[in-house]
Amino acid sequence: MVVQDVGKAINPLGVEGQMQGGAVQSIGMALTEALTFDDQGRLTNPSLLDYKTLTAADLPTSRRSSSRSPLRPAPFGARGVGEPPIVPAPAALANAIHDATGIRLTELPLTPERIALAMARQA
Repeated sequence: MVVQDVGKAINPLGVEGQMQGGAVQSIGMALTEALTFDDQGRLTNPSLLDYKTLTAADLPTSRRSSSRSPLRPAPFGARGVGEPPIVPAPAALANAIHDATGIRLTELPLTPERIALAMARQA
């Protein structure tokens, strides 16, 4: 569920899209998206064929809820809505991994390989 104070929603459908898109980006950042480089510093996943991004098929249906307390000095009381949903998923998932394993991962993405390697180091 994505919940955000959007101020005055000038384009409610656009606001919902921004909220959902930000949440998807947040989950992707946390779980799949990473630039990889070879020993010479060359990017090894330069295209969307190689760089794993989430698609609608990878995600559950999300619910959105917004409160509307206008931002007084802004035009029409509107607020920016595109970036705030990007923040929570990496921290929430890292905390869930810590709760389940006792391991604190501090590098994204939180891949199964990173979790397994951290667990092996801890053992």
